[in-house]
Amino acid sequence: MNPIERQDKKRANRKTPRLRTLLIALVLGGLGLGAMSTAATAAPDYGNCQVTGTRGSIKLETVTPGALSVRPVLPAPGWWNGDSPDTIKDGFEYCMAANMAFRAGLDRVIVVNRSFAQVVTGQARGFDIALSEITVTDERKKVVNFTDPYFSSDQGVLVKAGTKVDKDSIKKMRLGVKQGTTILPYLTDKVKVAEHPKVYTDAGAMYAALAAGQVDAVLYDTPNVLSIAKKSEGRFEVVGRYDTSEQWGGLVNKDSPNLAAFNKLIAEMKKDGTFDRLATQYLVPSLGADPAKLPVLTP
Repeated sequence: MNPIERQDKKRANRKTPRLRTLLIALVLGGLGLGAMSTAATAAPDYGNCQVTGTRGSIKLETVTPGALSVRPVLPAPGWWNGDSPDTIKDGFEYCMAANMAFRAGLDRVIVVNRSFAQVVTGQARGFDIALSEITVTDERKKVVNFTDPYFSSDQGVLVKAGTKVDKDSIKKMRLGVKQGTTILPYLTDKVKVAEHPKVYTDAGAMYAALAAGQVDAVLYDTPNVLSIAKKSEGRFEVVGRYDTSEQWGGLVNKDSPNLAAFNKLIAEMKKDGTFDRLATQYLVPSLGADPAKLPVLTP
């Protein structure tokens, strides 16, 4: 090999590693762009919900980009179908949130777990709206904001099957209520029960106390206790209700920028029949009875 050929070979050897490095970088870069492209075009996920309306027609400022973070109360069959945030894919309020997310151009709903007592006192963070069958009250309005109402409710009386209850006997019973709900002051101030009701931090513990015989009856929103009775396979029944003329609204913290947008979304869903469709699809099958036909107990 002459000197010129040896020099050409040295140049080729020096260029090969550089060329290999450049090719690897291009390949890896292409893979990275492909992965990012796939992530950017991932299909929106609204669980099992049918979403309607115009996508992106309303703007929401959310705590998690691209998602609507919603706080529920669990268990709440018919409203949030599932026992934990990870298992919920439908229900009246979940699909209400999914429709909100779709119309706001968001790709999914994030179900977050926050203390109900902290939510209604404005101390909880990390969510955009609480859809938790929350009754709108003047006292709560002092620390949080409510959307326009989306559902009317009252308070049902859930007991073990066969338990007899009337407007007089209930005053002497051991009663259970959920912490932070409006029924507690109603029982003490209007019904004037003999024994102060036992207060439970979550609905699951309250229903477990009834099953264990630690209380004789629990009082909670009528649609919720009807769904629990239906799910109990005959162990529980709803024997009556107090007509408290309550309305439920979505709850947001005082500093939320989204109240007007949520109100617009609720007005749209009332007008276009979304709420009627959700009630027919999720509430009627899960309640097993018409709340309006339950006996009314007077204080």
